[in-house]
Amino acid sequence: MTRVAAHHIRRADIVDWQTYSDDRESLRAAALEIKKPRRIHLGEHLTFLFENHDTIRYQIQEITRAEQITRESSIELEIETYNVMLGGHGQLGCALLIEIEGEAERRPLLEAWFGLQECLYAELDDGTRVRAEFDPAQVGRGRLSAVQYLRFTLGEGPVRLGSDFPALELAVDLDTEQRSALASDLAATLG
Repeated sequence: MTRVAAHHIRRADIVDWQTYSDDRESLRAAALEIKKPRRIHLGEHLTFLFENHDTIRYQIQEITRAEQITRESSIELEIETYNVMLGGHGQLGCALLIEIEGEAERRPLLEAWFGLQECLYAELDDGTRVRAEFDPAQVGRGRLSAVQYLRFTLGEGPVRLGSDFPALELAVDLDTEQRSALASDLAATLG
């Protein structure tokens, strides 16, 4: 059996989909509140969605409900798949959404921004830039996927996120709530 990190989801964290459905509205509202400071926009087209134990548990509960999953092996597979998004010791995991409205504009930009995934960083208080780690399997031939799963290996919470990709040189300072949320999530990975 694979060793589960302290911040990862365990089978005991997931209830059956009918039980979850009974309290879904209140659980959904709570999850959306938790997600707010973890949704960070970088410019017009890039959004980082940082995940933690609670947001991933919510996603697993939603998928088991939507697909009415009851088979134990299928629930375990969902847990294993989503735990990868959380990263390991000292890592913050996130999805990067590349949001381009128009279909005609999307493909050319995803091709033009090929290599962006290597130019994303989290910046620490002392100015150190920590590059995003990404799965090369998510990058197609000559173009990006509109969703990238990233991890940042950090010793402390970031204060800024940015891109030094030539066509998208951007940075955003994290506000107090965002810094606190990410620092708390990072601390959970170190515990």
